[in-house]
Amino acid sequence: MKPLFGKIVSNKMQKSVLVEVARIVKDPKYGKYYKKTKKFMAHDEEDVCNIGDFVRLSPTRPLSKRKRWNVEEITRKAEV
Repeated sequence: MKPLFGKIVSNKMQKSVLVEVARIVKDPKYGKYYKKTKKFMAHDEEDVCNIGDFVRLSPTRPLSKRKRWNVEEITRKAEV
């Protein structure tokens, strides 16, 4: 499975973050491109991610009911 890239929208849980992944989709009838987003729960072992950080997610074994992804690295820190 490919890694995903997204933005952290919540870090209020212990060792878990909510990541919003955006992708571009083309409308089949009209040909217009638009953005669709999906939210994934991810495991953050060191608890270092903050809201607004851009991260790379890698697939992992199921860690809980909704967590199937692991934060591999922070690609860009949020500007404070």
